[in-house]
Amino acid sequence: MEKPNKKDWIVFGIQVGAWAAVLLLPVLASWLLTRNWDYAKNTAMMTYGMLQSPMLLYFSNFYVFDRWLFQHRRYGWFALANLVVMVVLNWGLINIGDYAPEMPAMAWLGMGIGFFVYFLLNCAMIATALGIRHFIRVRRIREQLQEEKTKHTEAELAWLKNQINPHFLFNTLNNISSLAAIDGEATQEAIAQLSDLLRYAMYETNKKVVPLQGEVEFMQNYIALMKLRVSRQTVVSEQFDVSNSQSDIAPLLFISLIENAFKHGVSNYNPSFIKISMVQHSNGEIVFDCRNSNFPKAPTDRSGSGIGIENTRRRLDLLYPEKYTWEQGICDNGGTYYSHIILQSQ
Repeated sequence: MEKPNKKDWIVFGIQVGAWAAVLLLPVLASWLLTRNWDYAKNTAMMTYGMLQSPMLLYFSNFYVFDRWLFQHRRYGWFALANLVVMVVLNWGLINIGDYAPEMPAMAWLGMGIGFFVYFLLNCAMIATALGIRHFIRVRRIREQLQEEKTKHTEAELAWLKNQINPHFLFNTLNNISSLAAIDGEATQEAIAQLSDLLRYAMYETNKKVVPLQGEVEFMQNYIALMKLRVSRQTVVSEQFDVSNSQSDIAPLLFISLIENAFKHGVSNYNPSFIKISMVQHSNGEIVFDCRNSNFPKAPTDRSGSGIGIENTRRRLDLLYPEKYTWEQGICDNGGTYYSHIILQSQ
């Protein structure tokens, strides 16, 4: 059996307060109308006598019969338990005939109607207890499901982000490895830039959101590092215009798209281009656009499984549900591949 928590005690206090109000209001009304304590006392005794059975049936069902009988579908035992409690609490009313044998038939009819109405009142309190208990149980289940959903979402986001870090690290190390055979001094500078990138990726991106300005600087540093590998035939242009430096954004959100641009948009034999821009409008809307020359892979090329694109889309679905649009495809007669994302302000 679970120990009562804070919410259980709050519910108990509310119920006790409600029943106390029901019992005391008629007494208070009697005293205010008559200013006579004897009348108020008689009203209190009458009110308690009438509501004793419904009140005890309510609490019995709320805390005992619902949990141990009704929820386990022991409906026969549930009905019997309530009937026994009802008989015990109202035994004096049931035996009233022994004290009034001379009552006329019409009086018995009226009393019978009164008993039936009182029986319905008792049944109504049983139904009320079951209804409130059911409402509380459903709400707690929904809260638990929402909590589990939140934990699952956070775990999935962490998994997606953990896939991004090794991905861009692998590409960057490849660039530095290629550079090492050409220019040792540039290699040292590239390693220093990689150190800054890793520091940001490890320590700054553990939060749900990061400052937009910091994310822009990370992308600019990453682009500068990736430029070291491309040939002179590749033109790389970038534009970052952030109007509100205090804005926040999910970390590493666009890095996979930039990676893909450098990985699949550059040719060693033909002129290539990469155009990257991110603009924040005055209403907080962020527009990211990445375009690169399109060099379709050969059928035998199995590099790039598209995991970066799928991770980006899944993260957008989880972090910006119904608050983003994403267009991507091929244009300019097949010569350009583009990704265009609009993030609405949160």
